[in-house]
Amino acid sequence: MAFLSRHTPITILLLVAILIGYGLEARALASGVPEDQVLIDLGANHPELVLQRGEWWRLVASMFLHGGLMHLFLNGWALYQLGGLFEAWLGSTRLLATWFLSGIAGSLASILFTRSLSVGASGAIFGLLGALIAFLVRRRDVLNSGAKSLLGQLVLWAVINVVFGFSVPRIDNAAHLGGFAAGFLLGLILRPRRRLREAASF
Repeated sequence: MAFLSRHTPITILLLVAILIGYGLEARALASGVPEDQVLIDLGANHPELVLQRGEWWRLVASMFLHGGLMHLFLNGWALYQLGGLFEAWLGSTRLLATWFLSGIAGSLASILFTRSLSVGASGAIFGLLGALIAFLVRRRDVLNSGAKSLLGQLVLWAVINVVFGFSVPRIDNAAHLGGFAAGFLLGLILRPRRRLREAASF
């Protein structure tokens, strides 16, 4: 669906950032520190730590941590797909803004509606998904067949992941839905990159 190139520097940078985050986790785990303590030390999100201790920086730091290789792989793959597409269509600045605003919204939803430790880029990734869906829905009357097919795939992907999140323990669906909502709202006002507007690519 997507690709990485000179047009997607922020997607590449974000992928590197989450890899570095996991590298820091792995290094600490190798020294014998328990996993939950490692995540807390590096910035995991938790209602008590944020709301009672005022450690608001965790809303951002937790976006670059992951609970295991599979978690990292799934989020990295989703970021590669959605981030590359988003950045190629909408630009690097809009990607960066949507990533952080959606991720923070997801982190806030997590501390408001759950009581557990939370890490992962999922809130921000769901934000990219929501933004792309809203962006295409706004243009549904002028979409070509390929774009309409992509819109259907994105909606299906969102539904499957939300259902999966409610079916499997320990998945932070509050963060997913919070990030998606923020991204969807942003997608209603986003405009494509100038070169795509000029080419009428949608």
